[in-house]
Amino acid sequence: MKLTIRFWFSLMFFAVIATLAGCATPVATKDENELPFDQATALATDNLVKQTQNLPAFLAKIAKRAVVVDPMLDGSSGQQTAATRLLEQKVGDRMKNNYAVFDMLPFDAASLAKAQYLLTGTMTRDQSSKAGVFQLNLALTDIKTGNVVAQSSARARDDGLDTSPTPYYRDSPILVKDAVVDGYIRTCETPPGKPADTVYFQRVSTATMISDATAAYDTERYSEALGKYQNAMATPSGEQIRVFNGIYLSNWKLGKVAEAEKAFAKVVEFGITNKSLGVKFLFNPGSTVFWADPKVSGPYDLWLRQIARQSASAKVCMDVVGHTSRTGPEPYNDKLSLNRAAYIKQRLDAESKELVARTKPQGMGYRQNIVGTGTDDVRDALDRRVEFKIVACP
Repeated sequence: MKLTIRFWFSLMFFAVIATLAGCATPVATKDENELPFDQATALATDNLVKQTQNLPAFLAKIAKRAVVVDPMLDGSSGQQTAATRLLEQKVGDRMKNNYAVFDMLPFDAASLAKAQYLLTGTMTRDQSSKAGVFQLNLALTDIKTGNVVAQSSARARDDGLDTSPTPYYRDSPILVKDAVVDGYIRTCETPPGKPADTVYFQRVSTATMISDATAAYDTERYSEALGKYQNAMATPSGEQIRVFNGIYLSNWKLGKVAEAEKAFAKVVEFGITNKSLGVKFLFNPGSTVFWADPKVSGPYDLWLRQIARQSASAKVCMDVVGHTSRTGPEPYNDKLSLNRAAYIKQRLDAESKELVARTKPQGMGYRQNIVGTGTDDVRDALDRRVEFKIVACP
């Protein structure tokens, strides 16, 4: 009899443990197999949803859980691309069509106010893989608590994915990546049970406004985009590089050159404050001559003028760092990137004599590529940038 009772208690103990384990914090899933993009996306989505099944909020008898999706990004550049839009579409469609519990809402202020969950996602090229592989990261965050409740990853083969930046990012003169964008990327990698990145999460309401403004810009509604970016700027967390950049781009597209220059001055000032500014100066192949098409190089004089003025006004010292894409031998690219940096320094010196002793050219070749495709077109334009890094003055 004692043995029977002891055995019964043992069964009960393990049953309780199993039940508690089912309600415990989900464990992030990560798949190391390299799959076709559609399969990798489906796997990452299914694993994300699977982690939510035993959460208390999902065990309750609620018909739908409203989810908003902050537009997904390239994890290396912080850009939206045709491929990140495809990822976002496929994840959203699978959650909507395969799992009736989710109600996928548009990413706007009204939807954010009533949604329970925020979905974020990145795809990041694995620079160590010669075959062309992307790491996909998805995270689901509880909007009320700010904690990540599910996170999953998968590896997708680059089977001809279109990584061209969307219009806003294609037209951007700078690398649009600040603490908010970095926080978004970190959130996508955050284990379940941990808080989403604070800098990012506290600014999600403004992110809905930025997303709306960028959508207007991407569809060539520049006057509307300008108004929406200005409205975003007026919010407490509106001073973000994406907003400054959007105001510049919209003004430039509208032919408001004076207003565009003032806006670009703000972009430069923000970069100097954050001790780094990456600008996309495009050169003719193998030379230090700017790209001949005025649609591309037309605003370069404006950019150089404001970089010089803002740098001189702030009395900072800078390394002018040239970069090249991954085409050609390393020694050639090292020399080319240095020559381009020296040319930019020369142009800055001509704008402000104060900068002669405050700037120093450096060439990095392709050792600090962000995109790394070596396509030498709009897709890897960021790799052919010139960076202005604030350093201590001698």
